[in-house]
Amino acid sequence: FLVLESIDWSTPANILERIIAYEAVHEINSWDDLRARLAPKDRKCFAFFHPLMPNEPLIFVEVALTSKVPESINEIIKINRSITLEDDINTAVFYSISNCQEGLSGISFGNFLIKNVAHKLQQEIGGLKKFVTLSPAPNFARWLKEKSINETKDEDLLLKQALIYLTDSEKEDGLPNDPVAKFHLGNGAILEKVNLNADLSAKGIKQSKGIM
Repeated sequence: FLVLESIDWSTPANILERIIAYEAVHEINSWDDLRARLAPKDRKCFAFFHPLMPNEPLIFVEVALTSKVPESINEIIKINRSITLEDDINTAVFYSISNCQEGLSGISFGNFLIKNVAHKLQQEIGGLKKFVTLSPAPNFARWLKEKSINETKDEDLLLKQALIYLTDSEKEDGLPNDPVAKFHLGNGAILEKVNLNADLSAKGIKQSKGIM
């Protein structure tokens, strides 16, 4: 019964208000902030709705259409930036996915949503060749603390520890230590690169030490 709908700057305000409220990865701080994510032609947002709840998104994903794989979240969400022309677009960057309804927290629509959106974008944009995520590692800082690794100003050390954290499972089931890595790798992604200083927001530093 799920219905995939595009969310853009012309979407009714009551739904846009919910997008602001439910955004769980990169906080939307103003209407200008939201407009920068929804209005330009190189930015997309898609949500699943249920016919019985037409004004309540169940889950939504934000996508940046770019000419290269970005190395920081600021490249994607800053308000004043250059718009990527359609002829130059070759990469779809899934940079935020948010569940909206607490009562459905045990049901994962994320995999289904991303694959539907990827298929839709591939049909609409002829030059699209790469599908990537730019994702935080929200348990990385806690993992470092548990390992008593406090000196994270050394970038070589930080990168080494991030690679260990993301590739060397300490779980009995052998799945990734990090829940976001577990989600994406479980859906068929590969770990291509670890970016240092990629999210310098307070949340990004506190949870991920700035890595994405």
